[in-house]
Amino acid sequence: MAHSDSPYQAIEKGNIYSSNYRLYFKGPNGLISPWHDIPIYADEQNKIFNMIVEIPRWTNAKMEIATGEPLNPIKQDEKNNAPRFVHNIFPHKGYIWNYGAIPQTWEDPEHKDEHTDALGDNDPIDILEIGEKVQKRGAVVQVKILGVIALLDEGETDWKLISIDITDPIAQFLNDIHDVESYFPGLLAATFEWFRIYKVPAGKKVNSFGFNGQFKERAFAHSIIEQTNGFWKKLMQEQSPKLNTQTRIEGAAHHVSEDQWKAILDEQPSVGPPQPIPESVDKWHYINAVKPPKL
Repeated sequence: MAHSDSPYQAIEKGNIYSSNYRLYFKGPNGLISPWHDIPIYADEQNKIFNMIVEIPRWTNAKMEIATGEPLNPIKQDEKNNAPRFVHNIFPHKGYIWNYGAIPQTWEDPEHKDEHTDALGDNDPIDILEIGEKVQKRGAVVQVKILGVIALLDEGETDWKLISIDITDPIAQFLNDIHDVESYFPGLLAATFEWFRIYKVPAGKKVNSFGFNGQFKERAFAHSIIEQTNGFWKKLMQEQSPKLNTQTRIEGAAHHVSEDQWKAILDEQPSVGPPQPIPESVDKWHYINAVKPPKL
């Protein structure tokens, strides 16, 4: 599962859509943690970032970096001991952008954000990529940041960065959040609404936002990335972290060898056939605050 022009290779294990599915990463010098060992910047001078794609556009499986496991592979989130899928909410199919994380960032669950007055969600910072291509799960994409929205997901600060692949034909015309509406009319409104209601079919309340749901500009988004990179650097020095911080990075508190990681990878089940996706995943949900008229 290699990606062209990328120094990184994704290695699948187990059965996709099951609890044993994992997507591990290999770099030029061997196995790596995508969270810790892929640099935050692809080009620091020009503020081009690396994005790890966890969820391709139009798919429903809630994949995420396993922050508590060695090698930090991508796995499917679970709910009630079953693989988790997001619902299809009119007029969308699954996720409406390529979705992933920026490596070497962390939203500190002990830090109360001054803008949202809420604690961090204990994960790498989330990023949405809005270009024309459906990216592959496990791809490492070079993106430029356009802005950010402050989701309060069940009371936690959960920043969502807006970005575009630098190789996208439109990328040269997008330099800040205000440019998005010109080239993708309605996308930001759809993004706000998606995050507001995406948990409603599961019986949750609508989500709220910082800044009254306003998207913040690129410079502000860069400051949030820098802050979460600082939290990650602090995490990497912790002697007894609650998450897995094993890395190749010299000077980190928990350095591991290639042999240790290879042994873990060799223990994983070989790639098998996909597990069937539950029929309920394809159900279409129409969420409307207005009650329908009585017939």
